[in-house]
Amino acid sequence: MSAAAPRRPWAATAWHAWRRARRSPGMLPGMLVLALHLMAALAAPLIVPHSPTAIAPERALAGPSPAHPFGNDRFGRDLLSRVMLGGRIAIAIGLTGGAIAVLLGGLVGVLVGYLGGLTDELVMRLVDALIAIPGLLLLLVVVTGLGNGYGVILLAMVLSYAPGAARVARAAAHEYVPRDFITAARARGEHALAVAGLELWPNVVGVLLVEFAMRTSWIVLSVSGLSFLGFGVNPPTPDWGLMIAENRSMLALAPWGVVFPLAAMATLVVALNLVADGLAQLLGVDRTTEAR
Repeated sequence: MSAAAPRRPWAATAWHAWRRARRSPGMLPGMLVLALHLMAALAAPLIVPHSPTAIAPERALAGPSPAHPFGNDRFGRDLLSRVMLGGRIAIAIGLTGGAIAVLLGGLVGVLVGYLGGLTDELVMRLVDALIAIPGLLLLLVVVTGLGNGYGVILLAMVLSYAPGAARVARAAAHEYVPRDFITAARARGEHALAVAGLELWPNVVGVLLVEFAMRTSWIVLSVSGLSFLGFGVNPPTPDWGLMIAENRSMLALAPWGVVFPLAAMATLVVALNLVADGLAQLLGVDRTTEAR
């Protein structure tokens, strides 16, 4: 009988990661809820039961029913359809903005963390100045000055969240700069970009993955917050923040207009944070000290 084939390295790594992920009680539920949100956002245009923008005055503020499980808003529009479609913009900008912010901030943080000295001080003082600006104020300044198009909102999110990612990446890079493999790379005469990209980056990517999950959840809240304040998407586009703003005056009479979009937003944000906690445990990242 032939000997069993040796397990592939990638399979062993995946199995080890799966076993460690199971130790995080919230990661798997978080991934499941997150997957449901992503599938709903992708499939919603094909499966919504009613038009999300069709006005029906005779059904204004009607409660949940078999035909309209989430009820109707103040204009008689179907809330289930609007909730299903309402997360598409927040999720798209959250994932895209989170990825760009963490990538740009991570690259800057790793590079200045390696270079140190005056370059590190100058860049990080600029980062500190950006972090000192209240996030909502920065977002409002950008969208007020440039408009509220999707590209502008995405730019605002990157400007708001990239500095924090740079600080976290710099702190993570500082832990590895004194180590022998960095000293050896310097001794070989490797360029700073090569050392930062090939030696430091692979060692801090775990921290940045956790940052991506965290900052995506913050961006989802920020996008919805802008829509709630009237600086996000324009009516009648389905959006959770806009839906809450439109129906908040009827909260006592028809709470479903606020409760269902708020619940959808809350479950998405909680799922992202559960995934971030699970990734931190899986990758050995201490979220309480990573930004020191």
